[in-house]
Amino acid sequence: MEPRGVTPIHLGISTCPNDTFAFHGILERQVDLQGLDFRIELLDVEALNRRLFAGDFDVAKASFHAALFLRDTLGVLPVGSALGFGVGPLLLAARPGAHPRDRVPQPGGASRSARVLCPGAHTTATLLYQLFHAGEGAVEQVVFSDIMPALEGGDADFGVCIHEGRFTWRAHGLALVEDLGAVWEEATAAPLPLGGILARHTLGAETIDAVSAVIRDSLAHGRAHRAETVPTMRRYAQELTDDVMFQHVDLYVNDWTTDLGDTGRAALETLDRQARAAGVAASGGRPLRVY
Repeated sequence: MEPRGVTPIHLGISTCPNDTFAFHGILERQVDLQGLDFRIELLDVEALNRRLFAGDFDVAKASFHAALFLRDTLGVLPVGSALGFGVGPLLLAARPGAHPRDRVPQPGGASRSARVLCPGAHTTATLLYQLFHAGEGAVEQVVFSDIMPALEGGDADFGVCIHEGRFTWRAHGLALVEDLGAVWEEATAAPLPLGGILARHTLGAETIDAVSAVIRDSLAHGRAHRAETVPTMRRYAQELTDDVMFQHVDLYVNDWTTDLGDTGRAALETLDRQARAAGVAASGGRPLRVY
């Protein structure tokens, strides 16, 4: 039995530095948890998406692409989102001058479709590729951390790279085809909504408000004690330098992470419209709810 006054919350967040930075205060019990008993799992974002589709979490980070399919059971918290300008995934190539619409020459005069790796069927990165490169290449879904090694090793032709790939792709000898976030910005004049914290409608307004308040306090704690967050981030990103981790944090944690506000909410509405128009999100039904 749960102690009286304690509300259990099954929480899922990603292992990315922006999340471990923002949730450090909760992970290390450095903020008032307001009567919430968090059971926390840290996973790759596409694994979080899949688990949300399976109904496994009360509250979890998810791609906003996934959120468009989960709107009947989950809504978006106003805190904890990753969106902004200059934050989008990069379409990278194994060799300069290549484009995913082009056929790849093979021995004997044959050719094949380009092999394009994306970081998960319900990631916003895959949605952007579908919006701006529909029908180009043979798309395969893999774990995001496998994409750049596959390009380097000649096992794929193109990859849609997210997270720290924005900062490290040059060191891997890869070529930039397109910044998909920049294409989004040019098409919509809106910040790009990548992902956010989803919560079950059935939690009720009081619990949802308490979860939002605790996350906001944790984020404020991380911002006020940046050095303190390094061991927490390092635990889940051992291959990254401190500089790259904080580049990651400074790019994806901004004022819209503290509160989506009107601009963030409008950006989500734009993403919803674009996805419905392209046939990559269900038409009809309720709009995506922001609590």
